[in-house]
This record gives sequence, C-alpha cells and structure tokens, in this order.
Amino acid sequence: MSTSSGPAPAGPPASDGPAAGSPAGRRRVSLSDYVPATAAGRTFALTTLINAVGTGLFLAGSTVFFIRSVGLSAAQIGAGLAVSGIVGFLATVPIGALSDRIGARRTLVGLQLWRAVFFVALAFVHGPLGFTVVASCLAAAEGATMPMTQAVAADTTEESDRTRTMAIVRTVRNIGFSLGALLAAPLLSAESVWAYRGIVLGTAAAFVASALMLALLKLARRSAAQRKLGPLTALKGFRDWRYLTLAGLNGVLNLHTTVLSVGLPLWVVQATGVPAGFVPVLVLVNTVLSIVLQVPVSKGAERPGGAARALRLGGIALAGCTLALAVAGAGPSPLAAGALLLVACVALTFGEMWQAVGGWDLSYAFAPEDRRGIYLSVFSLGNTGQRIVGPALVTGVVIAAGPAGWIGLGALFCLAAAAVTPVTRALERRQRPAPSLVVSERTVS
Repeated sequence: MSTSSGPAPAGPPASDGPAAGSPAGRRRVSLSDYVPATAAGRTFALTTLINAVGTGLFLAGSTVFFIRSVGLSAAQIGAGLAVSGIVGFLATVPIGALSDRIGARRTLVGLQLWRAVFFVALAFVHGPLGFTVVASCLAAAEGATMPMTQAVAADTTEESDRTRTMAIVRTVRNIGFSLGALLAAPLLSAESVWAYRGIVLGTAAAFVASALMLALLKLARRSAAQRKLGPLTALKGFRDWRYLTLAGLNGVLNLHTTVLSVGLPLWVVQATGVPAGFVPVLVLVNTVLSIVLQVPVSKGAERPGGAARALRLGGIALAGCTLALAVAGAGPSPLAAGALLLVACVALTFGEMWQAVGGWDLSYAFAPEDRRGIYLSVFSLGNTGQRIVGPALVTGVVIAAGPAGWIGLGALFCLAAAAVTPVTRALERRQRPAPSLVVSERTVS
C-alpha cells in the first residue's frame, strides 16, 4: 500500500496554534473560547446541537422502544445490533471514498437524510428481521457520520482554530445528548406505543433539520481538489500502514467508551459494595466535566507536539482509571470503594478528553487533502472496531478476570500510549518532501 500520493500537510501536525511559551499559549480560557470564531462555525455548532438532541432522545428511550414497541427480547436486540455494527464497519470507508468525489458536506447532508428516512421506518418496524434490516441501514450511515462531521467542521474555520472548533463541537454534542435524554423522560413515562414512536420520529425530525441547515451552510474555506476515485478503487489503493497503525492505537484508547457505558456499571454492581444508584452520579460527573473542560483541554494540543502528547496522556489517564477500578473491587469498605470509583471516573474523563483531542488533530493533519474523506473514514474504523469488540472484551475478559483484568487493560492502555510517539514520527517522516536536487551552473553549462 503506497502512502498517499496526494499533497500532504506542510509541517508537523501539531505545529498549528500558539507556542507553549507565547502569550496566546498562556491566555486563560474565557467564555468566548466556547464560541466558534466564524459564522459558519457557529451555524455548524447549532446544527450539531440539534443533531445531538435527536440522538440523545433516541439513546435514552431506545431499549424501552425496542422491547415494548418493536417486540424484541434482549437477545434479539443484541444480535440485531451486532449485525448492524458489522455493516457499519464495512460501509464506513467506501462512504469516505465517495465523499472525496462529491464533497464532505454533500455526503454529510445525504447521511443525515438517510438516517431520517430509516428512523421513520424504525418507528413502524416489528419483529427481529425487520429490526435487523433497518438497524443495519442506519449503521451504514452512522459509521461514516463522525469522520464527515470532522471534515465539515474543519472547513468552517481556519487551520489554526481547527482543534478548538472540534472541541466545541464535542462539548455541544454532550449538551445535546443531555437535553435529548431529558426530553425522552415524559415520553417514556407515558407508557404508550405512540409515545415510544414519538421518540424515534423526533430523532428523525432532528436529522432532517440538521440536513437542511448543513445544505445552507456557507463554509469559511474551500477544501482542496479531491481525487476522483471510485470507492472500491480508493479502498484497494489504501496502503498507508502508518496511518492504519495510528488508527488502531486510537481505537484501543477509545475503549474508554465501553468502560464507561458497560464496564463501570457492571463493576459497581458485581464487585463493590457501592449501591447501584451511584452509577448515574458517575455518569453525571463524566458528562459535566466533559462539557466544562473539553475546550480548555484542547488548548494543549495547539502547541508543538501537543496532539501526540494529548494521546499519550490519554492512555496514562485511562491506565490510572483501570488501576483505581481494580483497587475498588479488591474488597475495601463501600465508602472507600465509592471514593475510588469517583477517582476512576475523573481519570477516565480526562483520558477521554485527551484521546479525543489528540485523535482529531493527528487524524486530520496526517490525512492528505485530496484523499481526506477516505483517510478520516479509515481512522474512524478504530473506534467502530472497539464498539464491536469492546463489550465482549470488557465483560468476558476484563471483568471476568477480576482486579487482574483491569490491571491488564491498564497495561494495554500504557502500551498504546507508548507506541504513539514512534508511529507519529514515522508519519512525520512520510510527509516530509524529498530533498530537491540542486544543479549548479557549471553542470548545466
């Protein structure tokens, strides 16, 4: 696999933004830092909020909807989601290649409309077969949505403000998820099939509104000309093993998603004396810290070498989280275990924020401009893969092994963090232009 033959970003990927010792680098965070610098960026942030409210609405009520409206058992839900996860994994890169032909914004608009159509279909589906088909169609679009969001967000602002803009987008998404979950509460309490359908139809409406706003968005800068390759041709021609390795390392660090959603709640209930009611408190701590601190944390990645440093710090913080979880399950008092779980949650949140900002910056900076869609889609496969493998790894290996399992997962996080430096250096060497040949006058004459 050849590395990209298109133009590569000029200079090291983490060199954007103020130097560590500059006055701008020392400036304190203000409220204005939570607002995108351009009108296009502000519009995109509002679009993201609407989209996230719809997603949060669905996530909060999805399990109840699947059981009481679609008529599924827990096993049927799991099987359908597993199949759809594989479909999403397989569809992501071809859609990224397609975006290199038609543009990231057009692709994202199409994905949002596609999702809206199949959420409407989901509202009226019944039985495991129909559910699996519709869920797979949704997953095909959802896998490619995040890399397309990253590409469009970058086009709403200048290069020097790219990392902060993505941090704002992530902050807005967390706010939207929380608002959506709150909106789902009265619909769930109604205990009516049409109320449950209203959750799904509300999600579809949010995606339609998001698509319309995206279609009218005026980008702050124009992307470079893209290569006109067919999706299959582009996929076969991708041979950048360095970038694939970085995507894999980022996928390992992305296991924090499964640790928070699956590992932490199960560990609290099964291995500690802490009441199950403490789990929502931990989730709330994670959400609030992510909303408040994601933008300040992103500033570190704007310094030279900051993105790779953020990814390394993410791995170290996640290892600290797993160590605290291991000790919490080793038999301390419920009060001590609760304190350790809180420490683990804070460490996981910082690991999540560092991983996110480091992954954004490095994935974008090392993606050639004329093949950015397919590169960002390849990078997102690390996260998609961990969503498929992660639950089985955390439940079947880590939790099954007890405290030793968490220590082993921490060691994996440390190894991934340590491998970031050699991989990013290899990518930097790959993108440096070859030294030009200097021909003297004497040779010419």
